Amino acid sequence: MQARLLAGIKEIEASAWDSLIPGDDPFIRHDYLALLEQSGSAATKTGWQPIHVLVENEGEPVAAAPLFAKSHSWGEYVFDHGWADALQRAGGSYYPKLQCAVPFTPVPGPRLLATSEAARRDLAGVLAGLPEAYALSSLHVTFCGQEESRVLAEAGFLERRGIQYHWHNRGYRDFQDFLDACRSQKRKMIRKEREAVQKAGIEVEVLHGDQLDAATLAGFHPFYLSTIDKRWGQAYLTRRFFRGLADGLRQRVVYVVARKEGQIVGAALNLWGGDTLYGRLWGCLEDYRFLHFECCYYAAIEFAIAHKIARVEAGAQGQHKLMRGYEPVPTFSAHYLREPAFRSAVERFLKEERTAMDEQIEASRELLPFRRPNEA
Repeated sequence: MQARLLAGIKEIEASAWDSLIPGDDPFIRHDYLALLEQSGSAATKTGWQPIHVLVENEGEPVAAAPLFAKSHSWGEYVFDHGWADALQRAGGSYYPKLQCAVPFTPVPGPRLLATSEAARRDLAGVLAGLPEAYALSSLHVTFCGQEESRVLAEAGFLERRGIQYHWHNRGYRDFQDFLDACRSQKRKMIRKEREAVQKAGIEVEVLHGDQLDAATLAGFHPFYLSTIDKRWGQAYLTRRFFRGLADGLRQRVVYVVARKEGQIVGAALNLWGGDTLYGRLWGCLEDYRFLHFECCYYAAIEFAIAHKIARVEAGAQGQHKLMRGYEPVPTFSAHYLREPAFRSAVERFLKEERTAMDEQIEASRELLPFRRPNEA
């Protein structure tokens, strides 16, 4: 087995990379990662320098991982700014660090791509060795699968848990069938919210696949920027990225547009892979009450039911998601910290955080809208 670093995803053939991917996750595929790099979104100038890992056996790829050298902690959604500050105060240097992730994409999925379990363990060992080899503070594998987290723990990584909110399709015939599974009070709330959007004179349309073109998707960029501005974030995704979604990825894009008097006032961008619809980005140029819920949650649920999609992943942050049928699920990440004292301090923190996360998930279930047995 030999491991090497790639200065960009184009240094490996798409067919070779994609052959290592289990399932149909759209974000880890060669074309999506290539679009992030070629559009200037994930690049050295934005603090995301590609150095992907490839493990080969007699010249044949057997394992790989998307990896970036980073000079900051933005665009990750597993927050370690406090860790960086603590190490800096102790006289250490947290940056640069290594990040095994899909940039700007807090979506759980495979990170250790491999042809076998043995190759996956070898890859985990390679990742654990990189901070030592290059005298870096740490390597972080974010939004990996639970089984991958276990393999990484065996290689010396610390597991961290988070929470996201996913809607599950329990064989609903239509949106009304989903509503019928909710308690009376929540049914009324959801109906009222959807009616408010209609009464505001807003029409919502879902576009998919061949209904989309480069100009339409490039038109989402100002909506993306509007959300970034409101949250004081940084706009990493370029207009070229959104335009590029039409080239080879349009069949995966589910685009929700809200129009008032013929003008688009809000939009939500989703990607579809396998049995999952991934809610990714949203923006509006004018504020309308409940429009966010309609475009991001209810339209996604309707589309999933119509196309028999098993799950809608709506990301983190959310009592408002709970009340609309999105259930709490744990997410996993793994962290290799080179400095022993720093590692011990973080390990203690993670044990306390995990207990709090488990308690939060259990408490959150009480806010779900679904009827209990014998309840109207």
